[in-house]
Amino acid sequence: MIIAGKSLEQWKANHPLLDDLLQFKEVYWKNPKKGEISQTTELSMQDILDAEARMKRFAPYFRKVFPETNGIIESPISEISNMKAKLEEEEKVKIKGDLLLKRDDILPIAGSIKARGGIYEVIKHAEKLALGHAILTKDDDYSILADKKFTEFFSAFSISVGSTGNLGLSIGIMSAKLGFNVTVHMSSDAKEWKKDLLREKGVQVVEHQADYGAAVAEGRKQCEKKLTCYFIDDENSKDLFLGYAVAALRLKKQFEERGIEVNVENPLHVYLPCGVGGGPGGIAFGLHQVFGEHVHCYFAEPTHSPSMLLGLMTGLHDQVSVQDFGIDNKTAADGLAVGRPSGFVGRVMQPLLEGVYTVTDERMKEMLGWVFETEGIKLEPSALAGMSGPQATAVGKSSRGTHLVWATGGSLVPDEVWVGQ
Repeated sequence: MIIAGKSLEQWKANHPLLDDLLQFKEVYWKNPKKGEISQTTELSMQDILDAEARMKRFAPYFRKVFPETNGIIESPISEISNMKAKLEEEEKVKIKGDLLLKRDDILPIAGSIKARGGIYEVIKHAEKLALGHAILTKDDDYSILADKKFTEFFSAFSISVGSTGNLGLSIGIMSAKLGFNVTVHMSSDAKEWKKDLLREKGVQVVEHQADYGAAVAEGRKQCEKKLTCYFIDDENSKDLFLGYAVAALRLKKQFEERGIEVNVENPLHVYLPCGVGGGPGGIAFGLHQVFGEHVHCYFAEPTHSPSMLLGLMTGLHDQVSVQDFGIDNKTAADGLAVGRPSGFVGRVMQPLLEGVYTVTDERMKEMLGWVFETEGIKLEPSALAGMSGPQATAVGKSSRGTHLVWATGGSLVPDEVWVGQ
C-alpha cells in the first residue's frame, strides 16, 4: 500500500500513533505545530465583525419569518454539573473546573451548529444579489426581504450543497424561506428524517450511495452547469467559516453575563466535534481572535472517521483520506462521517489547535444516554464527541479553568429515531 509516495510501514515509523488509529482505538494526538506563525490565512477579526454586522442587518428579517429567533440565531450555555459527576464516576477521573455545554443542539431554525455558517452564507449571497440588482440598500429594514417581490426575485436563482445532513438542513431551510430553488446532495450517511424534513420545506434532495466527498463533488458538478446556481462549498468556504466564527463574539458576551473570566489563571478549554472542519475550525479561529492565548481548542472525531487528525498529523491535509489508510469512514455520528478534511481549515488550524482525539461510536452512544439521564438533554451521537474531551486529552485532571463542550445537534431528531440511536 503506497500513500502519497510512502508505504504504510514508513508512515507508521514516522507516526507511531497510526498503529492504534488503524485499529480503531481511541487516541489523542497533540499538535506539535501549535504556536507556530501562520502563513495560511488572510482572515482577521475585522472579517468576523463584518459578518456579525451582516447578521444584525438581517435581524428584522429573522424576527419576521422565524419569530422564535427574536432576530438572533444563538444558543445558551448550560452548566452540566450532574453530567460532570457522572463522567467522573464512570471514568474514575476528577475534572478540575466547571463543565459547560454550548447548546447548539437547540439553535433556532436548523437545530444544529450548522445554523451558524450555513445560514450566514445563504443570507450573504442573498444580500449580494439584492444589492447588486439595486432592489435593496444596507439602510433598508431587511424585513422587506420577506415580501413577495423578493421571494419572486430569488426564485430565479439556485443554491446547491453537498451534505451528510445538518448543513443541508440549515442551507435548505434558509434558502427555501428566501425563495431560492435549492438542491441538497445527501451522502449515504444522511439520516432519513433529515431528507424528509428538507422535502417538507420544499427542498430538492438528491441521494447518493457514496459518502460525503462524492455528494459534494456531484453537487459542485451539477451546479457548475447553470450560471444562476451558487454552490456552497463546505470544504473551502470562507463565508461558512466566518459565520461560525461570529459565535466567539457571542460567547464572550455570555461569559461576561455569567461572570466567567478567561485569563491565565482561568483558561478556557473547548472541545469541538469535527467533520470536514468548517464549523469547529471557524469557531476555534474566532475564539482565538477573542480570547488569544488563554483559549485551548481540541477537535473530536469518530475512530472510524479521523480525517482531520490524519490530515494534520501527516501534513497532507486534503490530499489524504481515511480510506487511503484502510479506515472505512462508517460511523453513527453522521455529521462527522467525513473521509477527507478541508485543506483550507486544516492549514488555518495548524498553529492554533491543541490537538485531536478520537471517540468510539459505543462511547458516544453511552454518553448520549448519560446526558439525557443526568441533565434531560437530547443530543445526536455526533454532539457527544466533545463530551469525553477533558478525559481524552487528560486536560480535565491536570488543568484548572472552564471546560466547554460544544454540542452540535439533536433537538430536531424525531423521538422514535432518537430512542433507536
